[in-house]
Amino acid sequence: MHDRPDALHDSLLTALGTGVVSGKYPAGRVLTLEAMSAEHGVSRSVVREAVRVLEAMGLVSSRRRVGITVQPVRQWNVFDPLVIRWRLDVGDRAAQLVSLSELRLGFEPAAAALAARRATPDQCRVMATAVSDMVVHGRTGDLEAYLSADELFHQTLLEASGNEMFRALTGVVAELLAGRTHHGMMPEKPNIAAIALHDEVARAIRMGEEESAERAMRAIIAEAASAIEEDARAPSDRGAP
Repeated sequence: MHDRPDALHDSLLTALGTGVVSGKYPAGRVLTLEAMSAEHGVSRSVVREAVRVLEAMGLVSSRRRVGITVQPVRQWNVFDPLVIRWRLDVGDRAAQLVSLSELRLGFEPAAAALAARRATPDQCRVMATAVSDMVVHGRTGDLEAYLSADELFHQTLLEASGNEMFRALTGVVAELLAGRTHHGMMPEKPNIAAIALHDEVARAIRMGEEESAERAMRAIIAEAASAIEEDARAPSDRGAP
C-alpha cells in the first residue's frame, strides 16, 4: 500500500523542519528540489509543497536560479507551533522551555486578569470542569488525559481574555504543555499545588477578581518554570549512570 500524499507531505515536512532546527541543514546551506527528492524518496511536487510551508515559517527562502536557502534563527517564526514542537524534539529542549516560560509570564497573567473582566458564564464552566478533570486525572496518573484538560483550561482562558492577540498564542502554550508531557518532564502524579492554583485562577475569574486571577496565573507559570529548571539540572546532578 502506498503512503497517502498528505502523509508523505507531513513526513517530509517533519524531516526537513527538524533537519533545519537541529542544525543538520545549517543556515546558509543551499538545498535543491532534486537532492531532497532523491534523499527522501518523494516526488519533486511533494518537496515543493513542503518547502512552501517551511518558507512561510521563515526556515528557508526559495529563489529561482539560487535554490532553497536555509535561514538563520532570527528569520524563523518562532511562534509557529510546529517550529516550537520541532525545537523541543531535536533542539536545546531546556533552553526552549525556559524561553517559552518567560514568554508566558509576559502574557498569561494579563490574559487571566482580562478574563476576570470578560469571561462568559459558559467559559467559566469550561475552566471549572477542566480543573475537575485535572484533579481526577492527576490522581490516577493519566498524563495524556491530564494534558488534554490542562490545554483546554489555558485555551479557554486565553479566549476568555477577549484579546485576539492573546488568543492567537493558544498554540504556543499548548506546545509548551505537550512538550513537558511528551518528553518526560512531568512527574508521574502532577503537582497538587499546581492544580490548586488552576482552581484559584478559575475561581478568581468566575468572581471577577482581576488581581487574584493575575497573581494565581503568575504562580502557575513560576511553578512550571521551576520544575523545568529543576528537570534540566537533574542529569548533571545525578552524574553518570
